[in-house]
Amino acid sequence: MTHLLNADLHCHSVVSDGTLTPEVLAQRAKANGVELWSLTDHDEIGGQDRAIAAAQAAGLPYLTGAEISVTFAGVTVHIVGLGFDHTEPALVEGLRQTRGGREQRARDMSDDLARVGIPGVYEGALKYVGNPELISRSHFARYLVEIGVCQETNEVFRKYITEGKPGFVPHRWATLRNAVGWITDAGGVAVIAHPGRYPFTANEEYALFTEFKALGGQGVEVVTGAHGPADYVKYADYCHEFDLVASRGSDFHSPEESHTDLGQLPDLPGKVTPVWALLADRVHG
Repeated sequence: MTHLLNADLHCHSVVSDGTLTPEVLAQRAKANGVELWSLTDHDEIGGQDRAIAAAQAAGLPYLTGAEISVTFAGVTVHIVGLGFDHTEPALVEGLRQTRGGREQRARDMSDDLARVGIPGVYEGALKYVGNPELISRSHFARYLVEIGVCQETNEVFRKYITEGKPGFVPHRWATLRNAVGWITDAGGVAVIAHPGRYPFTANEEYALFTEFKALGGQGVEVVTGAHGPADYVKYADYCHEFDLVASRGSDFHSPEESHTDLGQLPDLPGKVTPVWALLADRVHG
């Protein structure tokens, strides 16, 4: 497997905050020329059996996946796990505990929005939630667009539910040690998701990569929907500096909301080792 493989190892279904089912995502990935796929729902592996079956039915090689929410230096960071045993008890229980605080956080967000004249958002957002344990800011954003508060979900995130704006409530997630440990103990590879998105100083980012590597993390998303060409170069260089493999994923959530569709990313830079080089024996199909 070379760096030219059209792998998409980061996307979301209705099991977390996407709008499509695992089955429809598998069909869309196949139609878009994806050659290796992973469903990486937020803090949830409940869609994995469906994704495996749908990928096999489509003749699409598949890796198990999840995107775990972590608090690092006061910032929410996402760690993608790939190629793990999704029945591993410690992983299953760890993710269950990580999901546990979302409902209260959502109710608190709704209360804060009511204070600025937007009532009933928690109840309204529930209609978009496939799994009530995983109610998220994306579900709030869809409801605020529905009722005309904003024209599109990106506008919601500019004006509301973001730090310093109405409706923002922080949540303390798993630790970096937790997330990397759950993934690696279940036989998978831990990957820092879309590092270019985090508001870290250079020193904080270096500390993230240093601690991640020390804990057994092995990869970083180099090419992803939130990155541009300068990020591809920067994080390819990080692969060499920290001896990490490179991952590639669209972070696709919805045909209406996502700027990058499944399988529609540039190739990984040729100078990196792709994450799938470590995972050949864990591919389904």
